[in-house]
Amino acid sequence: MTLQKWLEYGWLRSHKSSKKEISDLLRIIDRDLQDATGNISADWRFGIAYNAALKLCTSLLYAEGYRSEKTLQHYRTIEALPLILGSRHETDAKYLDTCRNKRNVVEYDYVGGVTEEEVEELIAFVDELRKEVIQWLKKQHPNFLSADM
Repeated sequence: MTLQKWLEYGWLRSHKSSKKEISDLLRIIDRDLQDATGNISADWRFGIAYNAALKLCTSLLYAEGYRSEKTLQHYRTIEALPLILGSRHETDAKYLDTCRNKRNVVEYDYVGGVTEEEVEELIAFVDELRKEVIQWLKKQHPNFLSADM
């Protein structure tokens, strides 16, 4: 499957991004990574870290010239990860989809569905993915990065 096929199926739409938009997303990611280490519940820390992961996947899609349609937006944004960064990220997409489901449970259904270990694991994962996304942007779309990246 390709992003072009997803566009043909109506799962994505074309999107023209900008240096400012990508920069703003990266700043949100950095803020969320910092906030996820704060002194709040594990459930909220997990949700914040998940948001950072979602924004990383969003920045990849935007840089490639797409954005997800509203239906299954988070799911498709995450599932695009291996289509953009390569098949070695299929497991990462599955992990993030599991995090998406867990985030939905603790946000909408009940308290205490996330452990401290799960939060720390997600934060570490997002931190590593952030490094890889920055490297990918430098190589594939350097025009979207500020000089300080």
